[in-house]
Amino acid sequence: MNFELPSDVQDFLSRIDTFINETILPLQQADDNNRFFDYRREASRTQWDNEGLPTKEWEVLLGKAKTLADAAGFYRFAVPKEYGGSGSSSLNLHMCAVRYHLTSHPVYGGGVSLANDLQSEHSIVGNIPFIILIYHYGTQEQKDKLIPATLSGEVKATFGLTEIHHGSDATHMDTVARRITLPTGEPGYEIDGNKKWQTGMHHASHLIVFARTSGKAGDAKGITAFLVPRHTPGVEVASYEWTLNMPTDHATVILDNVRVPASAILGPVDNGLAIAQSFTHENRIRQAASSCGAARYCIDRSVEYANRRQVFGKPLSRNQAIQWPLVELSTQAEMLRLLILRTAVEMDKVDSEARAVGISPWVAIEKRLGHKIGMCNYYAARLACQAADRAMQIHGGNGYSRHYPFEHMWRHFRRYRITEGSEEVQIRKVAAYLFGYKTTGEEVQVKQNDAKL
Repeated sequence: MNFELPSDVQDFLSRIDTFINETILPLQQADDNNRFFDYRREASRTQWDNEGLPTKEWEVLLGKAKTLADAAGFYRFAVPKEYGGSGSSSLNLHMCAVRYHLTSHPVYGGGVSLANDLQSEHSIVGNIPFIILIYHYGTQEQKDKLIPATLSGEVKATFGLTEIHHGSDATHMDTVARRITLPTGEPGYEIDGNKKWQTGMHHASHLIVFARTSGKAGDAKGITAFLVPRHTPGVEVASYEWTLNMPTDHATVILDNVRVPASAILGPVDNGLAIAQSFTHENRIRQAASSCGAARYCIDRSVEYANRRQVFGKPLSRNQAIQWPLVELSTQAEMLRLLILRTAVEMDKVDSEARAVGISPWVAIEKRLGHKIGMCNYYAARLACQAADRAMQIHGGNGYSRHYPFEHMWRHFRRYRITEGSEEVQIRKVAAYLFGYKTTGEEVQVKQNDAKL
């Protein structure tokens, strides 16, 4: 077994470092752009008198970084090859290695830099699930219209699954869509309901709205996805929810007699829930890699600080009360890193095998690796929070201040214990495989092979 990253991945990380040092860090340090990353970051990023939305200057700076990254060939790495992506057969491994590298790096790590600011889900190596959804489920007309416009920044979409009264219980939703005939005479739908935590609503051009079109509450079948233009009559932003880490761009949206043509449907009618779940695993494993990298960043910075901080005439690091918690965290982080990378390699393998025989790769990955991805996701988010908390404790008052990034990191990574499926949902999935309520199918194959012997 080889536990080293493949040479092409190492080369990619090296090129990323060069680009960041030569292009992105100078931009971050130009003028007064550092105000978005130093102790002034939350205030500089937030319009406190305008619903807590991001400041325009902050988002313009992020846009400049993305443009530079796109021109350098990094931003589109994960998108389909015909739209400028890499076409890598080890995409999950690459993306996990990149996410870990960017958050663990001693200079621009922690998820608080222009190269990789996770609060805004911003990175020079883009994670753009909307493109993947349109690519795999959209009509040719939708692909031609929306994918290039998304890459240029003209089109931005929210993801409308969670509601005011429903979160993880996605098959129970209040939003419904009824077939109607539009005034033009063409077939269409009328949508009524609500959506909550619609990230990016303040600059969205479209909403992906999941609505029940048939069946009853609790049925997986009977839910359809719709592409709803933002300014369609009946789409109303009720509020923006202020959060632990500001600014906010998370809206509660009311849908009141929203009428769309049948051409607004994304993917199969009554089977839209598969769309909602299709990119989940990629997001979860990448999120886990970012969290693990953040934990490593906190551990390494704490070791450095403890070695140079003098207390009672000796380095702070001489105390076992400082050493032992960091040893525990470091051990956990290293084991988790290896599990994430191994799981990413297995995801790439299953993806390739499934596509070769015409099976949905997402279905295959869910069946065979859903529990391992769940392990990575819930444990990494928890570990990042523990490491950030320990870093604050070791740094004392300095760590609690905003002159260090740890309080910001704790506030951000605390979110990951809820998003992309709460840690309770992830643990339940792992338990289902552990106790035999679900199976990967590999057990059946083993029994068949044994019977032949």
